[in-house]
Amino acid sequence: MNQVQIWRLITRIGFFVVFVTAPVLNVFRLDLYEGNFLFFGMDWTLDIRDGDAADITFNLITRAFLPLASVVLLISWVSYKFGRIYCGWLCPHYSVVETINYLMRRSIGKPTVWARSVQPAIRSDGVETIVKHQFLPLTMVAIIFFAALWAISLLTYLLPPTVIWGNVFRGELTHNQFLFISVATTLFVLEFTLARHLFCRFGCAVGLFQSLVWMANRKARAVSFNRARAIDCVGCDKSCELACPMMLKPRREKRKMFSCTQCLQCVQACDRVQENTNQESLLVWRKGI
Repeated sequence: MNQVQIWRLITRIGFFVVFVTAPVLNVFRLDLYEGNFLFFGMDWTLDIRDGDAADITFNLITRAFLPLASVVLLISWVSYKFGRIYCGWLCPHYSVVETINYLMRRSIGKPTVWARSVQPAIRSDGVETIVKHQFLPLTMVAIIFFAALWAISLLTYLLPPTVIWGNVFRGELTHNQFLFISVATTLFVLEFTLARHLFCRFGCAVGLFQSLVWMANRKARAVSFNRARAIDCVGCDKSCELACPMMLKPRREKRKMFSCTQCLQCVQACDRVQENTNQESLLVWRKGI
């Protein structure tokens, strides 16, 4: 794991912790009991029940339109320059995708049940895939754990976290709470088992928005392939493709890398392959391709 991947691991773990604890710490959540948002412990309401038209208009602009517009503009600006960097460096769902991919490789030899073939025992980039079927129960436990954690965490963004977590640990969930968590957990189990990267590529609205904005910028950062040295790929087992959590082919042009999350694992894989020949990586993350 190079320095880039170490930093990416730190940011992903950090943001996953934030995702789970934000409602508990009242950093941000919607309280359906009170009928308003909480932001850093303070009630965030539109306050439009009383007041004249001028006050209502002012509150709508300052408390709804401007905050939402600021968030959209920030996401758009970052995406315009770096693409789906949120997905690859922060997204808690993508963190689960990568974790389960690793466990699947250890238990069945490939990152997803849809992969056509088992990965080599030792890839050209030096990564070992030692298949141990004993990992399969651990993989299923991890899938169920993350699915339940996601379901409960999502509910705490809607209802008081102390109530939800308290009811979970005491086994006193209400009918509606139990129904929400059960259905959500079941759906997440199916998604984490069968459609992790497929959801990221085709079903995530946030990811698709980032990709569309990124594609509009010809000078955006992207993984670039040195085609002049394509002959150097001869003898490699396509480690860059095997390393990609999204099952993309990094040597293709940008428009065919629409769903790239800028995780740079393909760059790291190529780097390791070329170390054996004392050559620079054929894949580089740079501006404008």
